[in-house]
Amino acid sequence: MATLACAAAAGVAHAHGDVTPQAVDTSSLKQLGADWQTVNPYRGNKEAIRIGDSAFNQNCARCHGLGAVSGGIAPDLRLLDLEPETDEYFIGRVRNGVTRNGAVYMPPFEGTLSQEAMWAIRAWLETVREK
Repeated sequence: MATLACAAAAGVAHAHGDVTPQAVDTSSLKQLGADWQTVNPYRGNKEAIRIGDSAFNQNCARCHGLGAVSGGIAPDLRLLDLEPETDEYFIGRVRNGVTRNGAVYMPPFEGTLSQEAMWAIRAWLETVREK
């Protein structure tokens, strides 16, 4: 039993950051253009929330956990601040990734996920927010 637990933990640790991003179909959303928004244009948009749920599970859940419930590898995103002034911070982290002391904690998603997909994920995350 302990061997299985160690093997599973090793697989999770190895998998962190080793995810092939999945395409996200945002064609049903208002397209945002080339200029990056600093406030979520899809806040409360039911279609964006639906797309964001799927996009999160395909691209973020491997590290941030299903339903954004972290298993310890990456932050629990249910605890993100919801204030519109934190949107710019969120989009910057997703676009540019997170690197500390030369180690990549989260890869950059700009060029992989569209702005529409990133904001749809943020819209969904707001629906699972916990205090």
